[in-house]
Amino acid sequence: MADLRYGAAISQALTDAMAEDPSVIVMGEDIGGAGGSFGITRGLLDKFGPERVIDTPISEAAIAGMAVGAAMSGLKPVLEIMFMDFVTLTMDALVNQAAKARFMFGGQGSVPMVLRTPHGGGLSAGPQHSQCLEAWFAHVPGLKVVCPSGPANAYGLLRSAIADPDPVVFIEHKGLYAKKGPVPDVLTVIPLGQAATLRQGDRVTVVSYGAAVALALAAAGQMADEGVSVEVIDLQTIQPWDETVVLASLAKTGHLVIVHEAVEAFGVGAEITARMADIGFAHLSGPIIRVGAPFMPVPFAAELEARYRPSVERVVTAIRKTLGKE
Repeated sequence: MADLRYGAAISQALTDAMAEDPSVIVMGEDIGGAGGSFGITRGLLDKFGPERVIDTPISEAAIAGMAVGAAMSGLKPVLEIMFMDFVTLTMDALVNQAAKARFMFGGQGSVPMVLRTPHGGGLSAGPQHSQCLEAWFAHVPGLKVVCPSGPANAYGLLRSAIADPDPVVFIEHKGLYAKKGPVPDVLTVIPLGQAATLRQGDRVTVVSYGAAVALALAAAGQMADEGVSVEVIDLQTIQPWDETVVLASLAKTGHLVIVHEAVEAFGVGAEITARMADIGFAHLSGPIIRVGAPFMPVPFAAELEARYRPSVERVVTAIRKTLGKE
């Protein structure tokens, strides 16, 4: 077991996938010599050349359209969109073309492509460079949505995403890129659609994904000091999400809290809440509580952004609330 940075794990996944499969290509703005905005693709141009590491014009719509065409022609493109906010410009190619191709052609073809993009705040990047838009894509049949929380699952999930025959939106939190975490000596592939239970507990279930997982674990540690046993589940894949693991945990604890950095309204937490209220109602011993961002754009000022984003304190408050202690 060794420590590896989150960004380095993603870079290693790209390197390994390209080395093993010559049909894997990467494309995006400044991903070649510059290595991308966050340095994730640095060094790939030297290793694989300009035919497989493609610098593109500053046009997200063009990048996405090119990726869909490449995928339908036998390649496995991995495109990088510099900030998740700019996926707005990819929507036709991704939502109307990539997601629908398998269904429109009677299952005779697929679109094996991955769209990598960073989301989230913490860098005072303002409302046009900090959004968490994963719920948009989780709502689209034909797309898979992944959001890793640390280096080990960033590597394993990206390898699975690249190998998947269908389009995958792979979301990375920009605040995690420089953070280190433990990885096994032999990096392994993690299947899509499987959640991971990171901490065992029997009093409250906390479900999260991405950077918010760290908040859930910290809150669980704080509640343990108060004698409350909290189970923490990392979804890893948002669509399809692992409702079996979540339901089994709810059956054990009777209480559920869902944490994500995205806006709370109409979000991933809302879907999990609705589903668990449906199939897990008999297990509930308290209200399901969501912790997310308020219904407003992300503030630019650091102090306001810190108040806007979920915190350990807010997760602790939610746990106490579902237990009737608030």
